[in-house]
Amino acid sequence: MPGSTIQIFLPDNNPRGLRIAKITTRNIEVLQVPRVHLEESNKRQELSNVGLYFLLGTSDEESLPIVYVGEAEDVLTRLNQHNKGKDFWQWALVCVSRSQEFTKVHVKYLEWLCHQTIEKAGRFQLENKGEPTCPHVSESLNADLLDYFETVRILTSTLGYPLFEEIEKPTKEHLLHCNGRGASATGKYLEDGLVVYEGSTASLNEAPASKGTWVANLRRSLIENKILVQSGDTYVFAKSHIFNSPSAAAVTVLGRYANGWTEWKLDDGTTLDQEIRQK
Repeated sequence: MPGSTIQIFLPDNNPRGLRIAKITTRNIEVLQVPRVHLEESNKRQELSNVGLYFLLGTSDEESLPIVYVGEAEDVLTRLNQHNKGKDFWQWALVCVSRSQEFTKVHVKYLEWLCHQTIEKAGRFQLENKGEPTCPHVSESLNADLLDYFETVRILTSTLGYPLFEEIEKPTKEHLLHCNGRGASATGKYLEDGLVVYEGSTASLNEAPASKGTWVANLRRSLIENKILVQSGDTYVFAKSHIFNSPSAAAVTVLGRYANGWTEWKLDDGTTLDQEIRQK
């Protein structure tokens, strides 16, 4: 695939404030709006247009980051409504047409497609209560919308939210292993953390020292979200899951405090620490 030139503009010269991202040859731009700066963002005319948007945040009860997908004819009005009605989000990503060519049909189709793709990718927990409906579009418009979606995918991921990126499938190259009593897990170290692959097993029991700690809380969250499912005398990963760090992945697998950099090993016994940090 050819490369892309992406421009990120800071209107207030604040790297933690409003950011506007665009591929210089494309018609779509994404505005990253911090909730804390929503009031100052009210002056941005782009936000008062027809658009697609994502609300993003985290929760102490959820093992995955949370996203809400929506569309509106006036996105700013909708964001101000969500500011009063939804607690979880810290950031909004607003996708608009630079030439203001989006219609209600455009954004409803993109909302549906984004919802479907996020659910399939499994990196984020969808906050939407229902599934968006897909409007009828012509063959030519469908092709245009898929092109728009690809721009949205690249820009949102560039801004730090890989909403649509499917977790890399396991391959023999650089495959890692973490084994313990009642545990046998495989994984891989990726750009955004360590993925433990579907079918891996984790210890059913937790070490006494782990009771009531973040280790136990992390495992409980994964169990409640049906990522870890009990099967006989072990837990099984019902789907692949990305952990923020190798150690978070290791303690989940082993049920005890552990240094993930030394617990995760390649086939030849080389530790992740030796492979990544000591080169």
